[in-house]
Amino acid sequence: MPVVHVVLPGDIDDPATPSGGNSYDRRVCDGLVELGWTVREHGVPGEWPRPDGPARTGLAGLLAGLPDGTPVLLDGLVASVVPEVLAGHAGRLRLVALVHLPMEGDTEAAALACAAAVVTTSEWTRRRLLDRYRLDPARVHVAAPGVTPAKPVEGTAAGARLLCVAAVVAHKGHDVLLRALAEVPAPWTLDCVGALTRDPRFAAGLRRLAGDLGLAGRVRFTGPRTGAALDAAYADADLLVLASRAETYGMVVTEALARGLPVLATAVGGVPEALGRAPDGDLPGLLVPPDDPAALADALRRWLGEPRLRDRLRRAALARRGTLAGWPATATLIAHVLDGVTT
Repeated sequence: MPVVHVVLPGDIDDPATPSGGNSYDRRVCDGLVELGWTVREHGVPGEWPRPDGPARTGLAGLLAGLPDGTPVLLDGLVASVVPEVLAGHAGRLRLVALVHLPMEGDTEAAALACAAAVVTTSEWTRRRLLDRYRLDPARVHVAAPGVTPAKPVEGTAAGARLLCVAAVVAHKGHDVLLRALAEVPAPWTLDCVGALTRDPRFAAGLRRLAGDLGLAGRVRFTGPRTGAALDAAYADADLLVLASRAETYGMVVTEALARGLPVLATAVGGVPEALGRAPDGDLPGLLVPPDDPAALADALRRWLGEPRLRDRLRRAALARRGTLAGWPATATLIAHVLDGVTT
C-alpha cells in the first residue's frame, strides 16, 4: 500500500473558516484513501502563508523526520513561501506542491523549483505558473476540483433569490456587487454566505455600505455555512452571483452547476473554465468584467427582467450539470502525479 505524507495548513477542518482550498484538500485526502493510499496528514501550525519563525522551524522538523524517498504533498499556502525549508529536503524527499492560489514572486519561484512536481487546480493557474517561472511543463499538472452530486434546485418564477458564497474579503468583490444591486429595482434578495472574520474591517465596511445604499433590508450576511446548511442555501437560490476581482478556479461555480443553478460571475482567472458550456455550446450563466458595477447591474437586470433568458440559462445549467466530474477523478489525477515522482 503506497504511503503519502500530506502537509496542510493547521486550520483545514475549522468550520469557522471554510474555503475552497481547504475543501479541496480534504476531498483529495479522502479520495487517496479510497484509492488505496495510506495518507499521513500533518496540519502545521502557523499563519500560513505568512509563517513566523516557529512555524518555519516546525515545518523543517516535520520534513526532517520523514524517511528518504517519501512522497510529500504540500498545500501551496505552505510550500510556496518557504523555499529555504524545502531546499534542504528536495534531494531526498519527493516533494509535490499543490498550488491553489499563485503567490507570484521570487519566493514562490524558488519554492516550486524544489518540487519534483507541481499540481494546479485549473488550466489557468498552470498557464500562469509556466508564464512566470522557469518550470518544466512536464512537471506541472492540472487536477481540477470535482463536485459532489446534488439534487437540482427548483428555482422560482421571478428568479429573485440571489446567493453569493464567498468569504467576505476584498478580492471577492462584495462591494462591487452591492453597488450593482443599488441600481437594480426590487424585488430581489441576496444572501451572502461566507466567513466574516478573515478581514473584519472590510466586513464591517461592507455592512455600512449596504446601509448607505439602502440595501440593508434585502441583503443578509449569514456567516459561513457547511454541510446541510450550505446545501439548503443553494436549494433556496435562483442565481449564484460571484463578483470576484481574482479567482483561480471558483469551486462555488461548479457547486452551483452541480445543482443546475445558473451563475452570474466575473470573467477572471479560472472562472470561465469552471463555468464551461453545456453540451450544445450554451453558457450556463453570464460573465461580466471585474470591478464593473454597471456591467454587473445590467446583467442582473437582464436576469430579473427576461423570463426567456432565465429559462435558457436554467436549461444550460442543468445540461452542464451532467458533464461535471466527481471528486474521485480529482484524486485519481493526483495519485498519478504521486506515482510519477516515486518511480
